[in-house]
Amino acid sequence: MSGHSKWSTIKRKKEKADAAKGKIFTKHLKEIMTASKLGGSNEDANPRLKTAILNARAANVPVDNINRARLKGAGELPGVTYEDINYEGYGPGGVAVIVETMTDNKVRTVSEVRHLFSKYGGNLGENGSVSWMFKKIGQIIIDAGGNDEDAVLEDALEAGAEDMVKDDDKFVVTTSYSDYLSVCELLEKKYKFESSEVTMVAGNSVKVPSDKVKSLVTLLDALEDLDDVEGVYNNAEFDDADMENL
Repeated sequence: MSGHSKWSTIKRKKEKADAAKGKIFTKHLKEIMTASKLGGSNEDANPRLKTAILNARAANVPVDNINRARLKGAGELPGVTYEDINYEGYGPGGVAVIVETMTDNKVRTVSEVRHLFSKYGGNLGENGSVSWMFKKIGQIIIDAGGNDEDAVLEDALEAGAEDMVKDDDKFVVTTSYSDYLSVCELLEKKYKFESSEVTMVAGNSVKVPSDKVKSLVTLLDALEDLDDVEGVYNNAEFDDADMENL
């Protein structure tokens, strides 16, 4: 798990850098538009929209931007139509990879994703080729500074979370997919979230050979950088020494 944790840490640092460039804001707003399109603009009657708005608020997306995206997605304002498409494949070292996208041009998106898999030694597969290995969960990140670990754990479990662990200077709270929203609503009354999201975790991991680490991390990083990509999930297990040598 330490390798997975190390990648999570790198991912969070990268997300902070992206937020400074506005990319994270754009991804959140696209998710709000799609959720609103599929289930309507009333967040109380649309769990996906409610999750999207919670995540956007945690990322400090301006309220006005959130409201415009919500109305645009529902067709109450003119705008672009997005659709969800997931891609699955294997990266270097036989690591399973799921790429979650939201796009207004699927021809462009699949071309970009396929190109990166091919460029960095991976293979894009068929739908269902790796998704069976993964489970959807909720994940909430709380800054450990000024918060007592035992108290946060107790509050998280009472709220319905499945577990909480300390990862460097963060508390990582995990929930079932079905309980994610209710746990968020209870914990946000006491704690400021660094992030909250529905994510995917694999039931088993693949140890990445040292000679494949660089190409795999480069692939994952390049996929994350695509404008249409919402999330990248993998079952890689990294050795800490390999990650430190990147």
